[in-house]
Amino acid sequence: MAHELYTRTNQKIYFAGLALDALGKAEDSRAMNAQALIQAERESALFHLYGALLGLCHEIAGFYRLPQANAPRAEMLLTEDAVNSIAIPELAELIELAQHSETWLAQMLAAYNALFQPPRAPKKPKGDVTQPMIIAISVGDESVPELTRAEMESWRQQLKGLTVRFREGLSEC
Repeated sequence: MAHELYTRTNQKIYFAGLALDALGKAEDSRAMNAQALIQAERESALFHLYGALLGLCHEIAGFYRLPQANAPRAEMLLTEDAVNSIAIPELAELIELAQHSETWLAQMLAAYNALFQPPRAPKKPKGDVTQPMIIAISVGDESVPELTRAEMESWRQQLKGLTVRFREGLSEC
């Protein structure tokens, strides 16, 4: 493998595609461990999507010779401080996407960071034995739906498109 920054990004986008294909096969599987396979492939796809984002950040930081070019986490480059000293439109766009919770990038980062949270038991409604007809529930705790393969594939395509577009702008003429 060449030791160019773009190769890591390409590799991670490809690996995310492989993990998403395996996720599709696991979802169609009737194996006894199908649920474990689904969870493993979902996490693998998220891991590689995050790696592709980090690779893209490294490409941009390397091109502009930023001091944070070797940052181990994408979030270290996706801050306002990273673009305060020099105007970097690619990083500014990524920062904008990362800061708004309704965007695909913010959702991808949240899903990736959720992988590192400990499991929590679902809250059960509290029942009062003296009033069996009334059930108290917490309105604030809604269950988070699991990520779908289609949603992660959409993130992959968005990231792939962004990478191609940024590279066209970064190429030196």
